[in-house]
Amino acid sequence: MLSADFLANEAAIHGLSPEQTAAFVERLKSENLEKTELNLAIELGIEEDTFTKRMTAVYKKFAKSYPELASSKGRGQREKLRACLTAKYNGGQDFGVSATSTKLSTSQSNAAHPTIKKTYENIPPAVPFEKFVGREAELEELHQKLQTSRQVVIVAVAGMGGVGKTELATQYAKQHLQNYQGGVCWLSAQGIDVIIQIFRFVELKFNKIAPDDWELADRLRYCWENWQQGEVLLVFDNVTDYKTQVQPYLPPQSPRFKVLLTTREKFDRTLPQLPLGVLKPLAAMKLLKSLVDRERLKSEPWVAREICKSLGYLPLALELVGRYLDTMPDLSLEKLLKRLQKKRLEHEAIAKANPLMHYEYGVAEAFALSWEQLDENAQGLGCLLSLYALADIPFSVEAIEDDDEQELNEKAIGDLLKLHLLQRQSKEIYRLHPLIRQFFQMKLDESSEVDKVKTAFAAQMVEVAKQIPQQPNCKHILNFTSHIPHIAEVATCLSQYLSDEDLIQPFTRLGWFYQGQGLYQQAEPWLQQCEKVTKNRLGLEHLDVAASLNNLATLYRSTGRYNEAELLMQQVLALVKRLLGENHPRVATSLNNLAELYCSTGRYNEAEPLMQQALELRKRLLGENHPRIATSLNNLAELYRSTGRYNEAEPLFQQALELTKCLQGDNHPDVATSLNNLAALYRSTECYNKAEPLFQQALELTKRLLGDNHPDVASSLNNLAELYCSTGRYNEAKPLMQQALELKKHLLGDNHPDVATSLNNLAELYRSTERYSEAELLYHQALELRKRLLGDNHPNVATSLNNLALLYGSTGRYSEAELLFEQALAICEQALGVGHPHTIRVRGNYARFLREAYR
Repeated sequence: MLSADFLANEAAIHGLSPEQTAAFVERLKSENLEKTELNLAIELGIEEDTFTKRMTAVYKKFAKSYPELASSKGRGQREKLRACLTAKYNGGQDFGVSATSTKLSTSQSNAAHPTIKKTYENIPPAVPFEKFVGREAELEELHQKLQTSRQVVIVAVAGMGGVGKTELATQYAKQHLQNYQGGVCWLSAQGIDVIIQIFRFVELKFNKIAPDDWELADRLRYCWENWQQGEVLLVFDNVTDYKTQVQPYLPPQSPRFKVLLTTREKFDRTLPQLPLGVLKPLAAMKLLKSLVDRERLKSEPWVAREICKSLGYLPLALELVGRYLDTMPDLSLEKLLKRLQKKRLEHEAIAKANPLMHYEYGVAEAFALSWEQLDENAQGLGCLLSLYALADIPFSVEAIEDDDEQELNEKAIGDLLKLHLLQRQSKEIYRLHPLIRQFFQMKLDESSEVDKVKTAFAAQMVEVAKQIPQQPNCKHILNFTSHIPHIAEVATCLSQYLSDEDLIQPFTRLGWFYQGQGLYQQAEPWLQQCEKVTKNRLGLEHLDVAASLNNLATLYRSTGRYNEAELLMQQVLALVKRLLGENHPRVATSLNNLAELYCSTGRYNEAEPLMQQALELRKRLLGENHPRIATSLNNLAELYRSTGRYNEAEPLFQQALELTKCLQGDNHPDVATSLNNLAALYRSTECYNKAEPLFQQALELTKRLLGDNHPDVASSLNNLAELYCSTGRYNEAKPLMQQALELKKHLLGDNHPDVATSLNNLAELYRSTERYSEAELLYHQALELRKRLLGDNHPNVATSLNNLALLYGSTGRYSEAELLFEQALAICEQALGVGHPHTIRVRGNYARFLREAYR
């Protein structure tokens, strides 16, 4: 559809007079295609002959750019001009000069064909503009609304789907592409986070990348500030929650940014809206004619109108029926109408839809026509796919071992694709339209196999979920990302089909998936739901309730919410004791977890007896030779090391190492852990000659067992590097720290607490070697990352503040250093207590700084 703005611009380019421009625009406007020149002349208040003369002059001027116009007259001339302008309008290119036309000079060519700036877009595919019918008025109204308002919502009447909201937005974006020289960015509100889509658009289209260590809000602001000049159209498609899917990602208040939303939700009048209903009867017939042979419709015109009426003039239903008729050339329209009427009755008996939403029946009826063409296997596959979330579905036929079954599934997928009931996104990735998914679910609910299918699907997703480890690396995250929406769907909608044994799994693994990436805010709701669901299903006195509480407590401890974590861990300990008695290994585990929490808050006096109890209980129940005995010995030794009781720590670390070797053999990851812990003790006591070979052994063993790309390898590299720093061997330390940082980024992603630790350690090295500018940059990155992931009041944030303050003190920035020391000390005292070693260390650094700064 050619916009009035585009036509006026073309008139100016080709030197039309004001009178000629008025005639040209009226003649070429989409809504005037079928009007006679007499009618247009009357609308302009001129004689028909005057209108004709002006248009003759127009064609003559445009023929300089489009020579093919000279060979046509009348309606043919008008249609050729419209085709040329439409090609230019849609493609941003000049299609006017034919291959056989006379070659123009460079200056003539530039004048006749002005250069059009490339417009960047990611608009989804759309139907050809000539087949997009019945929405001319809505397109014009939409354009006018966007010119006078920053945001416009396309909303279906009564929230009904299938009226073409997304298609209308797509057509508008394509047809008005030249109006938005700043680009058209299409954002799906479902699936991948909107902010990630914005980052990708800016990166791919403008080659602009905001630093990964910035906060998300700052990265988003960077995108808006570096967006290409010109008016910009942002389309948020399929919005279900404006507050979470749109509001946080809106660009700054600027007239050049236009925002268009499509949604099934009804918003209030705060946002200008374009209610989109069904097609008018004539437009519905025109759409059907674009899909079905016209002669066939002419032979039964009354029946064709009745078919449109029976489908409620809904674009989606009309298109499906049109495609169905096209594949059934011998089916009479009368027979089709009878079938539609029969299906309507059947649909009314089972749909249970809102009676006010009359046209939804038409959608189900249209789907039922295609459903009839499917064999039992294809129908079953459609029902199974409807249980997946409304997102890309990873479905691999090759994973099926039985060849016959694999072939049946391949045919079923082919049938679903052929009838447009399934969309193929890429290899082994599929998607269902929301209404088709709903239809398949309806059919599944009618089946006697519904409970069996849902139970099997839930169990299948649980098996996938069970493969998510508690500490996922980048490979795990990449492999499981596509499965996460579907595991979430089971947790949210199908938990009643989970067995009691599996109930906890989807929630727990979703929590681990996000927690392992440092996405604590996304992990927390799943772990909270886990607690709620297990209590409701299994009762308050159940071991899975204890497990869910423990998982939530672990999350709280990781984010510095120690009071909440402590309360939950105490509940877990009490519950496990009630259910299993005082003498059970899980009681020892709970004692150990609570003790580790106390260590995190510097309450070593409370932690020590719990660790000793855990150790004694494990010895009594498991015997002296058990891996958990080694774990307890190691934990107690670490407590002693943290409190400076090195003589007591050393024999326990050595016992843990020997026991682990005895039980697991010399080549086991736990042996590498014990070597690291003992080496750390020697480093603390400045026994560097003892520490170094142990760190090196641990590193080599970890690489051999886990490969070069593993988080434990990064930790071992970092430990050895810190030893080198302690002995002033900075040249040897630096490459190890850099390797550790890059490895953690690669495995854990840029947004992870361990990455912040590596940034901090490398910054410490730079500060020690007086490379202050490089150190400051890394300190800031570590600080911002820790604040974003752990919150402002976490001890690790205090560490970053303390280190940055030391740097400022070294460079004479005393006022800034003093402020940071105050902040760091306040966090430590509140989170850890005044007697914690970390608090004491910060207080000592602050005191030394004050003495040096003000002496």
